[in-house]
Parts: sequence; C-alpha cells; structure tokens
Amino acid sequence: MARFEPPVGDISQPFWEATKEKKFLVQRCDACDKAIFYPREVCPTCLSSDSLSWRESSGAGTIYAASVQEKPANPTMADRVPYVVALVELDDGIRLMSNVVNCPPYDASVGKAVKLTWEELSDGRNLPQFELA
Repeated sequence: MARFEPPVGDISQPFWEATKEKKFLVQRCDACDKAIFYPREVCPTCLSSDSLSWRESSGAGTIYAASVQEKPANPTMADRVPYVVALVELDDGIRLMSNVVNCPPYDASVGKAVKLTWEELSDGRNLPQFELA
C-alpha cells in the first residue's frame, strides 16, 4: 500500500506548490508578525484576513515531543514500524507534527535539534520530514 498523501486545498496550495522545489513555506501575519502553521485564511492571533503572506523557512528546530510508533496508526505506515511521530518546534516559532527519519527511533528525543528533509510523493510534491541535525 502506498503512503497516505495529504490533500491539497485552496488555502494550502502555495505551501504544496513550494514543496515541489523542496521549499518549506510558513504563513506569517504582517499585521501582528506571528508565524502561522498550518495554512489558514485568518491569523489565529489577531484575526486579520488581509495581511497573510508566505515566507520560506529554514526548517531548523528542535523536538518538542516524540512518540515511537511500534504499531502503525495508519495501514500505509505498516512497512515503516517502528517510526517516530514528533511535534517539532521550528526556529520560526511554529510547531508541527511530522516524522523524524534516518535515525534509530529512540534516538529522536525531546530537545534534540532537527533539520528539514523531504520524502517524494507520487504527484511531484515532497512531504516535509525531519532528521537529527
């Protein structure tokens, strides 16, 4: 079974288009200067809807929380167990859920530095993932 591939919506379209070039974009509210992730129509901090822009992120951050999955939460991940699901805090000030890859699963622990890496999807997009820095 192939990996689950996230759908593309109108709001997330710029994010997913940028992943084709392995660029990680984060929305930023120009009114209150807060970084926003996941893509939204309105800033969750100040509720501005007309001042959201996209900026490239380095993808550098730290593991805020992590869990090693010994049993797949989704059947498309069965051939990857054990794998790490992590809440990553980027230097940009956002947190996002992703996987930490290319390391022994229990090495991906809270506080460790991570950097962005990519997994190719079937439609030319790339899925952002992280590895230990």
